[in-house]
Amino acid sequence: MAEENRNSTPLVLASVQLKRNTATEVVQAKAPLREATLEGYRRRNAVLDAIFYDVGVVTPDEAVEVAPWLAREGTLLIVPPSGDGALTKCADIDAFAAKGGIHTRILAVAGVGSSALGTAAFARNVADAFGEPVAALVSGYGLADMMTEALGGWFWFGALNRMRHLYEQIDDLARGNRFEISWPAEPMNMARASLDTRTLCQLLTDRRFRFGLLTGHSKGNLVISEALYALHDEHRDDELGDLAIVTISAAIAMPPRYRNIIDVMGEVDWFGEMNSNMAISVEYRPRNAWHHTNTELNWHLPVREVLSALRRKPGIALRH
Repeated sequence: MAEENRNSTPLVLASVQLKRNTATEVVQAKAPLREATLEGYRRRNAVLDAIFYDVGVVTPDEAVEVAPWLAREGTLLIVPPSGDGALTKCADIDAFAAKGGIHTRILAVAGVGSSALGTAAFARNVADAFGEPVAALVSGYGLADMMTEALGGWFWFGALNRMRHLYEQIDDLARGNRFEISWPAEPMNMARASLDTRTLCQLLTDRRFRFGLLTGHSKGNLVISEALYALHDEHRDDELGDLAIVTISAAIAMPPRYRNIIDVMGEVDWFGEMNSNMAISVEYRPRNAWHHTNTELNWHLPVREVLSALRRKPGIALRH
């Protein structure tokens, strides 16, 4: 996107906040108590994503479009490159397929605030790097995340983050849904209890889709790892082929069968280092870059430029 066509972060964030749930919408929701409890957290997380992601590449109209779906875990977006049309939101996998998802080859998962705004911004950066539409999975923010956060698990990935899955059943009940897992229940793998991970597992095993590249930022890499390990444990990954994986700002272990992996970590990203597997060597370290990707702020990690460079770098060429 040309600099003169870029939107300011405050403008995009204001567009989202003004279109969030009204009091009437909260009361009329399927689970009004749950929605009222989470609304403040979701607005806060949109602010976090405005700091950590390059939201200026999202237009105000697109921000308004995703505002009501700001934290719906498992929501899917189709995000084209800048200037190539508006993003498309999809309520479920069938809608995703019907609206053009079958033609996407790249899947992106953001982390940090886990809002649709941050997800759209991250996916737009990826789309601009490759010049094609990108599918994006919204991690969302629900009661399970709030409970984990209260125990000190906010942002931190290790054992405390795993606790989020223990609370997903409670969150499903609060939504008014029957909690179901479409996998053999013995032995129980708690990764499958998370709706974002379940959605990613379904996407990767649905024969309508053929993704060649998975990329995540921050905690989004953990969602990708959990889904791939869940499929590996059930021997459901035989048809996935040689997926390329790019982790950004958190080096997370993936099943050993995946060899085409590039880990990216900012040169001064101590936060990402703390949430990474120290046994994993990082292949690419952008200079003077921290954890955030918002190009309006100093010390940002420029996702579009990094991915474009990886596609050209000898010996580390990125294919999808």
